[in-house]
Amino acid sequence: MTQHTLQGRSEGEVMWFQRRGFLQAAAAWTAAGSLGSAHAQARGNVVELLGDATVNGQRLLPQQSVTTGDEIVTGPRSTLIFVVGNSAFHMRQNTSMLVERGPSINAVSLLRLLTGAVVSVWGKGTSRQIITPTLTAGIRGTGVYTEVFSNQGDRSYFCNCYGVVDLRSGNDRELSESTYHQAVWGEPALDGRSALTPARAINHTDEELEFLARLVGQRTAWQISGKKGDKGAVREYGG
Repeated sequence: MTQHTLQGRSEGEVMWFQRRGFLQAAAAWTAAGSLGSAHAQARGNVVELLGDATVNGQRLLPQQSVTTGDEIVTGPRSTLIFVVGNSAFHMRQNTSMLVERGPSINAVSLLRLLTGAVVSVWGKGTSRQIITPTLTAGIRGTGVYTEVFSNQGDRSYFCNCYGVVDLRSGNDRELSESTYHQAVWGEPALDGRSALTPARAINHTDEELEFLARLVGQRTAWQISGKKGDKGAVREYGG
């Protein structure tokens, strides 16, 4: 198990992949996909729902689907794991986000995170973004963790766990190329200070990314290379 640092999150929130319920749900999801395309298309795309979540203001049921264009909100002590096309998402408790449609109903063009946190793995594609109140990330095929700290003036945390991401906050713009956790804060623009500042990896684990990648038939960069870096390091941009 990789070491991880928590900031305002509980151990249980980042260790969700150890739950028996999730392991059973993930196994069922994978098995259903292997039964053939017709069966796979007929199933919902919710891998696991624990607690309460709403889609466009209506309560979400486990057998239902999340589609592009939906606004999704999770309640206290709740978690939601779902797949859209070649991308997988895990919403933590008390999270609100909008998933905007791309070229097709199964393609996400934009994930607008209003509050809370989401772990996401994205297959290859073009013109995808994650937007928070203080940060915009243009992503390609990658795995990332994003969190909005509403109690800190909507300060945003973003970790490019692996992949290539174009980051913008205020007047700052940087290219992040990562094979193992390169994180930044997107700060509210104040007094001319830098809006993008380096950060440590917090509130997420390697295993979370690995399980989400597995749901969409992918592997993380460190699984492919067989090599990890220092998860506790603070990296400069482009490193």
